[in-house]
Amino acid sequence: MLLRLAAAANRFILPGYPLFFHRRGGRPARRGFMILNFFSSRPNHPLGDAKEVKRVLAELPLDPVKAVDEVFGWFESLRLADDFRLDHLFDVVSRLDEAAQQHLRRLSRDYLQPARLSKSEERRLWNLCYNYWGEVAGLYARCLDGVRLNASDKGSEALKANLSLVGARLLAARSAQLKWIDFRYGAVGEDMWCGIGRPYLAAEAGGYAQKPVQLYPGAIGMTSVAQQYLQVLLRASSSMNALLPLEIELADRLIAHFLPGFQFSGECFPGSVYWVDADGGLPPTRLARLPAQPSKSLRFFSPGTVPQALGELIHVVERGTLPPELNLGGEYPAPSLLKVLRHLALYWAPVPPQREHVRHAVKTRIAVLQGFSDCLTVFAGDVARLATERGAESWVVENVSLGGFCAETGTVSECLRIGALLCIQPEGGDNWVLGMVRRFSLTPEGVASIGIQTLSRKARSIELRPRASGLFASEAIPAIWLSDENSSGEWRLALPRGSFDVRQMVEFVADGQRYQLMPMELEESGTDFDIGRYREQVAG
Repeated sequence: MLLRLAAAANRFILPGYPLFFHRRGGRPARRGFMILNFFSSRPNHPLGDAKEVKRVLAELPLDPVKAVDEVFGWFESLRLADDFRLDHLFDVVSRLDEAAQQHLRRLSRDYLQPARLSKSEERRLWNLCYNYWGEVAGLYARCLDGVRLNASDKGSEALKANLSLVGARLLAARSAQLKWIDFRYGAVGEDMWCGIGRPYLAAEAGGYAQKPVQLYPGAIGMTSVAQQYLQVLLRASSSMNALLPLEIELADRLIAHFLPGFQFSGECFPGSVYWVDADGGLPPTRLARLPAQPSKSLRFFSPGTVPQALGELIHVVERGTLPPELNLGGEYPAPSLLKVLRHLALYWAPVPPQREHVRHAVKTRIAVLQGFSDCLTVFAGDVARLATERGAESWVVENVSLGGFCAETGTVSECLRIGALLCIQPEGGDNWVLGMVRRFSLTPEGVASIGIQTLSRKARSIELRPRASGLFASEAIPAIWLSDENSSGEWRLALPRGSFDVRQMVEFVADGQRYQLMPMELEESGTDFDIGRYREQVAG
């Protein structure tokens, strides 16, 4: 990228006026062009020439990483170029942004398949995509601010016809930034929320918030500044920290699909569920907590007609089909789609889910081991071997309830994910509890807050034997028996992921007694385990 910038710029530089660059974030960025041009009002920047813009676009690399990195480099240089007319600046930024979209979609797909990437590659893709959206958002914001501050300027006058597109692109870019933060379960600061809410308020004041535009060439359907803003609010109020990254992407697609059915207004109407102060720098809040004081920047929204439509879609998907009008941007496994649909149904209900159990504040430490293999070893009574191989992590419990607890830790292993199986021992105790990570988020200070559901307080490791042709096969399946969950003759077993088979009876021996179990259903899957429900059969 540095060589391309230099080659392009040298066409406009007189001898003796070199280019100067500095490094920001480990990559080259333009500090300034020492360009003398006495015969034209063209900007002192290579992309001020229309032929150069055309050449740059035509020569973008085919490799998605290189292409996005090159466009990002041009954006960095444009951020420091202050002699563009606003309409010309928007045209250049817009054309570069449009050219990068196909490559960004490819990088997003690659990132959401983490099994194919090393941790360093995963971090590189995250940084590239997050920084790209931040850079282009800053340029679109500069265009809007320029119109506001210099309304009579020729460039501002020419750009006014495209304010709805500029505003929609800006909020779409900020929305993409927030989604990449969601992929890492990070915290969103006040500056980001202000950078989303204030452009929306400006669009309302300017009368173009509802004007429909096509966000990018080839995009399906139309959007608007208001719709882009509402999509951000819906994602923020739909508990993305309980979903895996692929499921977050799927949830965002479903939000866009159902967006027209939501109600959004400056007035608190019957059925309003959430409110937000667009100028306040905070995320949306349930109306269970009212705004502290009236404000012109308050907005309210509710699910409107969406719960009924969402319920109908769930029934269709359960039958194994998808409506043709549902555009998810790709193919997703049916279990993942159903999980996300049911998750959204909870948070888009007229009455969002409430806490099932009262939480009590505590301050105590727990020892934590994670993963099916370690949990199996612990409940087999071989904790000593694990202690010599690797130590347990130490977390601090902040509050507890009958259903689980919330813990915090300053250091988190990279393999910790939503759906991870945990083996937990309270400080000073000798019993181990089986749990599962349900929520995960990071504070601005880097402290991880982890919501854990208790699965069993009386788990034990067993070996299952599947039946084959009237006999029991010799190959055993390791399992964890949730022995305190056997009401009404039903049993719950945690198995290695992919081991549950609804067609296969199994048996095991415990305390000298043989048990035969008929599979009922796969209750849920975690990162490396399944939980299956069984019914006990009388041994023949």
